[in-house]
Amino acid sequence: MDRERVEQNISLYVEGGFWKLRLCEDAVDASDLHKRPWQEPVLIGPAAGPGGLTKKEAQLMVWRNLLSSMQQNELTQRSSMTIAEFVEHKFVPEHVALKRLSGRVHYQAMLKHVLVPEEVERVFCIRPEESRGRLKTAADWPYMGSVRLCDARPEHIERLTAAALNRGYSPQTAKHIRNVVSAIFSHAKQEQCFQGDNPVRQVRMSAPVRKEAHALTFAQAREVLGSMEYPEKEMMLMAIFTELNISEICGLQWKHINLTDAECEVDGERIAPRTIAVRLQWYRCELGSVPKSRQRDLPIPPSLLLTLFRIRDRVKFTAPDDFVLVSRVGTPINEGNIVSRRLKPISSKLGLPPLSWQVFHRTRKVLISELGKELQDAMATMVSSAFFRDVNANLMWRCRHQRRTLHSHRE
Repeated sequence: MDRERVEQNISLYVEGGFWKLRLCEDAVDASDLHKRPWQEPVLIGPAAGPGGLTKKEAQLMVWRNLLSSMQQNELTQRSSMTIAEFVEHKFVPEHVALKRLSGRVHYQAMLKHVLVPEEVERVFCIRPEESRGRLKTAADWPYMGSVRLCDARPEHIERLTAAALNRGYSPQTAKHIRNVVSAIFSHAKQEQCFQGDNPVRQVRMSAPVRKEAHALTFAQAREVLGSMEYPEKEMMLMAIFTELNISEICGLQWKHINLTDAECEVDGERIAPRTIAVRLQWYRCELGSVPKSRQRDLPIPPSLLLTLFRIRDRVKFTAPDDFVLVSRVGTPINEGNIVSRRLKPISSKLGLPPLSWQVFHRTRKVLISELGKELQDAMATMVSSAFFRDVNANLMWRCRHQRRTLHSHRE
């Protein structure tokens, strides 16, 4: 409750040697207070004599006793909101909306396990025809949307995380669900809509069992690269040769790559020769700026330089604002589709664990630790052989096509 607003609607005065207080009825909710009737005066204490109170002492007594009880009543009323009401009117607009896109997407996904999924999509203003989510309402799921904030207990969160684990979700996902519920109650406490300890604090979860992280050996990396085509081949090389993550690779534009031996200037910034300026990222079909902590300039290794020159030689999509890796129509590459349609079949064909962009980044670290400075030379040989193999395959295809054309003309 706003103390200043309440104090504007009370009258503290001296009468008959005593401090007295008059309080406007419905002072907390009134929008036109001067028209409200005033309650009967309340005796606060003596204003004179040995035990007389000063005005400041009388004001402090009023706030500690009468007005603090009013504040408690208002807090009780606010905590009677259901979790669904609080999430819609307070948590999403005041907390989630301030997050970056990745944060908003995360909260939206996790909230579908706390509230009814269709309700979450309504709160995030997602129309049914635009929804890509496959999660639908489950009749046996312990949703917390109808639970009042003041009635929430650790048992509610325990049932929620247990349901997630029993449904086959990983311990890490169950922990994410728990953390979102904790964030809801932390915000409710901050906004004075909840009192007491956060009920999530009393819920203990076992440490998640992490899957063994694997990386490719040099021989496996060479085998994988030989089975790849555009664009997964170029994406793998960028992941191994540089510190770029997959969203930065997909959001890379030609204007932020300097392939020349001279310094250039883009958008008021200078880019050193043969350097990649990491400024943008493509995440969830949205182009955005890279966080300041991730903005950096990366030198282009000679082997990757050859790959970038080869991409630059294509007929179209080489303008400054065009993306380096594009689909047939010039749009950025969808990394999720590449994983499911390209990387998954390759790993199955070669008998390897599932391939992902994280695997390629771990491979980079492993190869650097094993080969050190020799990595660049080893990878250069690999890239060159793959490059000439692509060139030979293209020439063979052109020869076959020309022979078929010539044969059809003779007939």
